[in-house]
Amino acid sequence: MAHPMIAPSILSADFARLADEAAAVADAHWLHVDVMDAHFVPNLTLGLPVVQSLLKATDIPLDCHLMIEDPGRWAPPYAEAGAHNVTFHAEATDNPVAVARDIRAAGARAGLSVKPGTPIEPYLEILKEFDTLLVMSVEPGFGGQSFIPDVLDKARAIRRLVDAGELTLLVEIDGGINADTIEAAAEAGVDCFVAGSAVYGADDPGEAVRKLRERAAHASPHLTLAP
Repeated sequence: MAHPMIAPSILSADFARLADEAAAVADAHWLHVDVMDAHFVPNLTLGLPVVQSLLKATDIPLDCHLMIEDPGRWAPPYAEAGAHNVTFHAEATDNPVAVARDIRAAGARAGLSVKPGTPIEPYLEILKEFDTLLVMSVEPGFGGQSFIPDVLDKARAIRRLVDAGELTLLVEIDGGINADTIEAAAEAGVDCFVAGSAVYGADDPGEAVRKLRERAAHASPHLTLAP
């Protein structure tokens, strides 16, 4: 049995105080960093220089979610910089396997992300090349959106394959995750839960992480809080 992983999203943090905001969630498993290029998604956030600064400011493994065009060019430098997990979008490249191999060769775990409307079936054959599947439960581009429950079918499908030993993959979900939605995601087989405003909108972000972890463990058939 694994532990529920909570990955606070700094998209909801105070960008002027990122070191402090990372320290506020010191016992989170990962720190989720949304990189947007204003091309693949209609928003611009931050890039490699901020990630390099964050790597010096926190010991929490960085989970970089690249919502960008041309990940073949831009993804490997995040791995080289020291990011723990580098995820790019299936919709952004014609050769996801090559990108994944370059990320792994540069020293990071490789993640594939799919938008809510993107079916998972065309990618089942290549998922063995990945360490993480990030299921988007909102349209990528902006924080604070409402959770789309239909995407949980993707999580269930991948969980069945993982449990059957056909895949070794971490199932991650991102979008609208809060105290109300995390239980359904956990029940569907998700391992790692990205939470933005549910963590950084709370009076005590660290306590919010702990409460989300407890809720996920309570609802999940495959996750536990036990040591």
